[in-house]
Amino acid sequence: MQAHSPASPLLSLPGAVAAEAPDDGVAAHYGDLFREQRALADGTGFVDLSHRGVITVTGEERLSWLHLLLTQHVSELPPGRATEALILSPHGHIEHALYLVDDGETTWAHVEPGTQGELIAYLESMKFFYRVEVTDTTGDYAVVHLPAGSITESPEGVAVRETPHGRDLFLPRAELESFAAANGPAAGVLALEALRVEAHRPRFGLETDHRTIPHELGWLGSAVHLEKGCYRGQETVARVHNLGKPPRRLVFLHLDGSEVKLPGHGAPVRLAADGEEGRQLGFVTTSARHHELGPIALALVKRNVPVDAGLIVDATAAAQEVVVEP
Repeated sequence: MQAHSPASPLLSLPGAVAAEAPDDGVAAHYGDLFREQRALADGTGFVDLSHRGVITVTGEERLSWLHLLLTQHVSELPPGRATEALILSPHGHIEHALYLVDDGETTWAHVEPGTQGELIAYLESMKFFYRVEVTDTTGDYAVVHLPAGSITESPEGVAVRETPHGRDLFLPRAELESFAAANGPAAGVLALEALRVEAHRPRFGLETDHRTIPHELGWLGSAVHLEKGCYRGQETVARVHNLGKPPRRLVFLHLDGSEVKLPGHGAPVRLAADGEEGRQLGFVTTSARHHELGPIALALVKRNVPVDAGLIVDATAAAQEVVVEP
């Protein structure tokens, strides 16, 4: 079991309610989930993601070396350009997801909470003769997320990942409280998760299990470069891409709003026509309450589930939207 980051000092802010795993250590919300969601959707506030792991890679050969290990094309990654990448098993199953940016001297990446130790151990085992240094900087740097459209200025000298979904700052951990005081209001991770589910964006450890391949989650577009080889699991990626038949596919679910309780991770998905005793065809990966859409979820289902079929999660009716084409 990997060590997690220390609990965030922002848990002392008024109204803060601590999140549960895998996001323990930061706030789930600060007393008003929907207000926090609307603020993020409007481009205001920030999200404390200081529980996420942070690693840095330095050395002149860092990008050419990472290029050999990652699913993404990074050998010529320009300074300041954000990208994301995966590390796969020899059989093509997802083992790590990295959210990267290079500042011209250092490659910065944040990863799921507590996974940085295992990731670094793998990277260290692959250094060979390359002149690179891999460092766990989680204790020194905290990830802070600014939503798309935010006018908050990024602090000078701080590495920034800017994407269509917002900016991730690699903020010195000692500056977290002063940043929060100057740039509030804070929004909890539940607000950000609801917007992530709405945007159909997968998250390692929630949308994945031990046998997930990138094709099932729609990660080919953003985290996998199909024109490069030379990485572990590439043969599986190419074969499934050419055949076009991943065993499962990610779907977006609109859940019946009359149910009070959201389905948990792993809740079974079945055909509505078969009822609660029908054969399980998939499982919920993330569920959320959205300020406009109501209860929503992502789920992983068998590829051959009809795209127009009504589904149920436990006893809750669910209408599906296609994320990954069958």
